[in-house]
Amino acid sequence: MAGEKGCGVLRVEISERNLSVIFHSLFSSWMLAFLFEGQILYSLAAFYDLAIKVMVFGSIAAIFAGLVLCSFFIQSRAAAKRLFLYSYIFFIAVSVIFFFPPSLLWTAGITVGSFLAGGCVAAWAFYLKSGTPKNERIKTVADMLILSNVLMIIINMAAIHISPHVGLALSMVMLLGAFIFAWQLPEDHDSSFTSAGQKASSLSMVKLLFFLCLFIVIISINSGLMYQMINPAFAHLEWLTSWYWAVPYIAALFVMRNLPRRINRSYILYLAIAMIGLSFISFMSLGRSTLSYLVVNTLMLGACGVYDLFWWSILGEMLEFHKNPAKILGIGLSANVLGVLLGGLIGSTVTSSDTHISDPTLLALVVVCVTMVLLPPLHQYLSSLLKGHAYLSQFSEMSEQEQSKQVDLAGRFGILSERESQVASLLLQGKTYRTIAGELYISENTVKYYVKNIYSKFNIRSRAELIEIVQEKET
Repeated sequence: MAGEKGCGVLRVEISERNLSVIFHSLFSSWMLAFLFEGQILYSLAAFYDLAIKVMVFGSIAAIFAGLVLCSFFIQSRAAAKRLFLYSYIFFIAVSVIFFFPPSLLWTAGITVGSFLAGGCVAAWAFYLKSGTPKNERIKTVADMLILSNVLMIIINMAAIHISPHVGLALSMVMLLGAFIFAWQLPEDHDSSFTSAGQKASSLSMVKLLFFLCLFIVIISINSGLMYQMINPAFAHLEWLTSWYWAVPYIAALFVMRNLPRRINRSYILYLAIAMIGLSFISFMSLGRSTLSYLVVNTLMLGACGVYDLFWWSILGEMLEFHKNPAKILGIGLSANVLGVLLGGLIGSTVTSSDTHISDPTLLALVVVCVTMVLLPPLHQYLSSLLKGHAYLSQFSEMSEQEQSKQVDLAGRFGILSERESQVASLLLQGKTYRTIAGELYISENTVKYYVKNIYSKFNIRSRAELIEIVQEKET
């Protein structure tokens, strides 16, 4: 501290978790307001009377490519940090191009910028993994999504109600802030260790990721249809749509993040599917009034908030199962982008033809039905591999005191010793062997010895099975 005062600089220490939330939210607000169906781009198109549908779809496709390919050239935290810093400078340069009349530079800047943006999103996995324990990642993801969407609303309102160039300038300020905070990111170590048990289940993880991606693609088609159908239908309500559009999404994220510990979130997934169906039914049956927009948008975006947090947090849990977390997050989120792209192309094709407006809406309802069929087996498969996840089990949402009480209950059955109960309690909280060793003042090898004894006494082989055993003891 004395050295810092001597330099005349007041340095505020920010945890790695908070740094990761802040810098990625600032960057994401620029991406959402500009590259990814952003209002800055649409406002600029209106300003210059320019048709940009091909450019928009090209941008989404480039983001998809960046998400998928990121892990091939970013394989460490140090490389991820360099990608952030260099890309943010490039994004600021690309944004400057759009202060000038349309040219081929617009297309080139959007394409390359979108590819790098996809890579930056995937690379964030390194800091999500190292900065937040896995049982807390749902909160980190929720905080990032909430903050980025709040900032996006501010940028959108500036672009729509003042001028697109003011919105563009404000988004560049967000990028500058992202650069400043990303500069402070640590890069001294990589959290890429994969345990033997995790390696043994790698085949199951591949199957899970494939099934999860299929589910994400199908349900995200509704988002693409929404962009091409619902939003244009309420374009005359610009004063409302400019700020309310993302409000239900933010509210859903906030509610899901702060639900009471004992509420089973899995049931809300089914409710969210019903909300999507009701949204399209309302769109078909109601008019185009302010009240209709509030109903349709609240149902649709509220459901999107529930599902975005669902698969973001599931992917956050799965980061432990691969030495390069960018591959897991990149592939998983690319499914979301692919679904949006497919839905957008379908919606654009149908609405631009002579087909009646209800046809894409009926298609959306079919997608909802398919999603409803896929959810039960997906949920069952997820539950078998990620029992500690907040959407899948109530155990990880309990307080440490409640968890310890349940483990002590098992001990009273004469199964665990006092020390084994202490180790099991910390193990069930998602803590690593190193953390457990530090808290109990014992070596990691001793922790492994106790864990081996615990698993042997219960005749199990994993932490997930231990959770199941303890919950059975409670009942």
